[in-house]
Parts: sequence; C-alpha cells; structure tokens
Amino acid sequence: MMDAWWLYMVRCRNGTLYTGITTDVERRFQEHCKGSGAKYLRGKGPLRLEFQCSIGNNRSDALRLEHIVKGLDKAQKERLLRSVAPDWESLQIFLAALDVRALIDPAQEKQ
Repeated sequence: MMDAWWLYMVRCRNGTLYTGITTDVERRFQEHCKGSGAKYLRGKGPLRLEFQCSIGNNRSDALRLEHIVKGLDKAQKERLLRSVAPDWESLQIFLAALDVRALIDPAQEKQ
C-alpha cells in the first residue's frame, strides 16, 4: 500500500507561509519546529500548522500541486486558508477558480 501525500502550510512568526508536502504531517511539522526540516523555516518560529489536506498517493502529482500553491501570491494563500475545507475536492475547486494554468505550463499563458 502506498502512503497518502499531504499538502501542508506553516505560518512563521513573521506571518509568512511555507508550503510543503509529506506523507506524515505531524512528523514533518515537528521536524520543522526542531529546526531539522526545511532551511527556510529555521529560526522563524514559533511555527503554526495552518493547513493540511490529503492529496492522493502520487508523489509527482503532490509535487506539482505544491509548486502551484507555492506560486500563489500571499493574498491567494490567505484566501485559501480562510475558505478551503481541508479536503482534496475543496482544494481543487479553489484552485480551478484561479488562473493557475501558467504555473503548471508557462506556454499556456499565451493561449
């Protein structure tokens, strides 16, 4: 059985949002809090886990989604946190309402 992948967002002390993927959100968040996770988060605590959503069993799809969410501007990320239930269907509906095609394939920007 393959592990489910999760998209998660962490808020830093200064209000910035970090987006990542993992198969174990609690373990990964604890790594971030201890300073052994992503370099970006080191020294930026206290950290708060703001969002987590199971996004399926495919790592490639999870990486693609992480890239899309990381490409959102701050206002879009804040809107995601306020308005999206932590489930895959709600996240898909939210992203479909945005023009994120250019983040997936820059060539589509010209279409």
